[in-house]
Amino acid sequence: MKDKLNLNVEIDKHSGFCFGVIGAIRKAEEILDREGHLYCLGEIVHNEEEINRLEKKGLITITREQLSGLHHQKIMFRAHGEPPSSYELARRNGNEIIDASCPIILMLHERIRATYENGESIYIFGKRDHPEIIGLLGEIGNHAVVFESREELDLTTIPRRIALYSQTTRNLEAFKQIVDYLRSSGITVNVKDTICRQVAGRQPKLREFCRSYDKIIFIAGKHSSNGRVLFEVCLEQNPLAYYVNSKKEIDPSWFNPGDHVGISGGTSTPMWLMEEIRKVLLSF
Repeated sequence: MKDKLNLNVEIDKHSGFCFGVIGAIRKAEEILDREGHLYCLGEIVHNEEEINRLEKKGLITITREQLSGLHHQKIMFRAHGEPPSSYELARRNGNEIIDASCPIILMLHERIRATYENGESIYIFGKRDHPEIIGLLGEIGNHAVVFESREELDLTTIPRRIALYSQTTRNLEAFKQIVDYLRSSGITVNVKDTICRQVAGRQPKLREFCRSYDKIIFIAGKHSSNGRVLFEVCLEQNPLAYYVNSKKEIDPSWFNPGDHVGISGGTSTPMWLMEEIRKVLLSF
């Protein structure tokens, strides 16, 4: 019989759902418990395990294409926010919208719309295909330049004066470096710092957490933008960090007997999943 590893395992108390995701999940569960089904436009959260749990309760994830054929149903708009066209289509088909958009995202929509109406040239630091960015672009008729890194910026084509926004889950330090780069190149930047401080605030706490353990298990969904950003923070502090989506991906060979193992996760990672993985590690 193989000897037990006797791992010491702790969960990062600062990890888990952000308040925007908590609100969306809570709204969905209330309706599912009462009615047994609910449509959601896009993944309610970028975590496959949490989606599977909610689908068993009756959650039905739909695409924008499927939305056009849906009539007289309850449809949840998730925390990431939606463009005005989604609201118009849902209402035109007689659907009831359960709006779970994060308050920070809703405020961001208002700000970028005002900037556009003011005639400013808008640049957005973020992922082009991320639902949050799609929602923002929908507010301003796609009249913005979206870029994912400083290297994509062409100084010869950028106007001498711009308004700079950011996806809420981007790295705060990277955003500041982009601002400095643009200003040092002679561009006047109207900085719209829209990075969520609940997300950005996790990075210093995560750095400290990762330095305290032999190994780190970081849990996040495959499509979690925030998860990827935070995992890079983990790796900077502890090269023995592993990114997993579920307990099935954990390999006992990663660990030595008596290792101190820290578990953390992104803002889309449910606490129940971290607890589940902790039990798996303790069983080795």
